[in-house]
Amino acid sequence: MNVVASQAKSLNEALENVLISLNANKSEVIYKYEEQTGKLFKSATITVTAITKRDLLEDMKTYLKTLVEGLGIKVEMESRIHEDTFEINMYSDNNQILIGKNGQTLKSLETLMKQKYFNDWNNFLKINLDVENYKEKRIEYLEKLAIRLAKEVRDTSVDVTLENMNSYERRIIHNKLSTFKGIKTTSEGEEPNRHIIIKAE
Repeated sequence: MNVVASQAKSLNEALENVLISLNANKSEVIYKYEEQTGKLFKSATITVTAITKRDLLEDMKTYLKTLVEGLGIKVEMESRIHEDTFEINMYSDNNQILIGKNGQTLKSLETLMKQKYFNDWNNFLKINLDVENYKEKRIEYLEKLAIRLAKEVRDTSVDVTLENMNSYERRIIHNKLSTFKGIKTTSEGEEPNRHIIIKAE
């Protein structure tokens, strides 16, 4: 992992120095800076520490592999940086354990990653972890479920209560049914037992 630091009298100068060292432009790096207060008769200085996004992605994969193998699971990974999001898709012989019930293990791994790299870089990085495109398949399943149940509620005028879901999954349901005529959706309960009720209007 190639991490470069430079100290200068201004942020711009220190940043320019690390960009030259990394042979990169500003959009290709993640950086943090710290100001050191000057002593008597000395001006303050700025220290910039930076890494390219590509190197950071490789570090993320190494860290994630350590976490996953700590669970006793061998894993292969595909990764990319897409629109400032670090995306890592995992493949293993134990996908169900990696995903967890309703994606809870996967979500926990993602939260750990975000916290670690916020601590390291003082930066809220967009990190998206997946297991063999589970999230995409889950979205498709939830949207189909929402439409099917909404039609049932509209036809029978009997409310339907869905299973407990996290805020992300509830948002998928709400968004999918936001323009569905003849029904409305509400979220009820306290986390982690919050759920959606589809009601007839």
